[in-house]
Amino acid sequence: MLQKLSHLTDYLPNLSTSLNPLEENPYYHPCDAFYIWPTDVILRDILYDLSGTFESSGPRLAYHRAGPRKKIFFNTTHVRAAIVTCGGLCPGLNTVVKEVVVGLWELYGVREIFGIKSGYRGFHSFEPIRLDPKLVDHWHKVGGTVLETSRGGFDLKKIVDAIESRGFNQVYIIGGDGTMRGAVKIFNEIRERKLKIAVAGIPKTVDNDIGIIDRSFGFQTAVEAAQQAINAGHVEAESAVNGIGLVKLMGRNTGHIAFQATQSSRDVDCCLIPEIDFYLEGEGGLFEFLNNRLKKNGHAVLVVAEGAGQHLIPRDEARREEKDESGNPVFLDVGVWLKSELINWWARDHPGELSTVKYIDPTYMIRAIPANATDSSYCTLLAHSAVHGVMAGYTGFVPGPINGNYAYIPVEEVTVAQNKVDTKDHKWAWVRSVTNQPDFMI
Repeated sequence: MLQKLSHLTDYLPNLSTSLNPLEENPYYHPCDAFYIWPTDVILRDILYDLSGTFESSGPRLAYHRAGPRKKIFFNTTHVRAAIVTCGGLCPGLNTVVKEVVVGLWELYGVREIFGIKSGYRGFHSFEPIRLDPKLVDHWHKVGGTVLETSRGGFDLKKIVDAIESRGFNQVYIIGGDGTMRGAVKIFNEIRERKLKIAVAGIPKTVDNDIGIIDRSFGFQTAVEAAQQAINAGHVEAESAVNGIGLVKLMGRNTGHIAFQATQSSRDVDCCLIPEIDFYLEGEGGLFEFLNNRLKKNGHAVLVVAEGAGQHLIPRDEARREEKDESGNPVFLDVGVWLKSELINWWARDHPGELSTVKYIDPTYMIRAIPANATDSSYCTLLAHSAVHGVMAGYTGFVPGPINGNYAYIPVEEVTVAQNKVDTKDHKWAWVRSVTNQPDFMI
């Protein structure tokens, strides 16, 4: 089943087209095979049981392939593009912004490109910044977002009014799940007003919790940086009597960073992620496991994702339903809580015996660093895929790799799809075989 991709002609049927300017670009020399056609699709599921024993349930989904089209629906001399970054920081944000600018400017000859400051509120609260390749030339080398970002500030009418009054006809929105939900509302309001404005979302989450796509940008950089924190925790633990290195990593709803950093470091004794409920006391609990590991090795390294164990942390009634500006639940600090529990446990069960808990929290350091080489290349492909799609008249979509090939995905699908760590697959089993940690089954 080919997933429907929204197009400007769905509500503006008489739009004119023109030949893609890449046709005259001396660096490309495109032939027909260079362009993507409506019949080019990407399959979401590519693994099948030929015996028919385990038939997959539900329809087999396909998505339009990303890339340049031979016909475009914008006069490039009349394009006014806006780029905004929203939500938390992530390695690669500046690279994506830079590559959207470069793609518009160098591939399509667009000269009216603007950055929106401070997230969604910037549309109606600040003057846009004019962007060009010279200005953004070094942006990929620095972390954070030069455009600045914020949470909240979403006022649909004010945002769309500002987009319309400033003459923007292409909007590129870079952000996480809350930002993409906002992008859906903006797209729907623009469609309701029948405006020739294309909206593309570029999904961003360092936690890699966006569904459908293979991975989100910045994730591999985060895993690489997390390994350095784990190595430090291991050195601290190994250098102390009954030393415990406790490392808290990002991962509010999913534990991909903690899981993959554990998988690649080989120094972790136990990895705690939101997808698994754990407990401290009793047979099969964390304390029993750590006690045995300390007796055997003299030290232990514990990695915990920030969203793990939230149900165990005491929380007063007033904080049970607390939300941040983006509407996400406010999490308590599992690292600080677990450190305290470990110290109290050791003092209670091993009076007079030496032990040290070294706590390392690199979360804000990790998300603020520049993207590594792999993520930088990925950011370029994402940005250019978004530009190609918008120029072809598509709207209300996000670009992303599915099974290694870049596709256009309706933004509504991305807002509801989740990418959880599958604790029943081979990869998680391999991690447990390395750490020998308990499965915490009661």
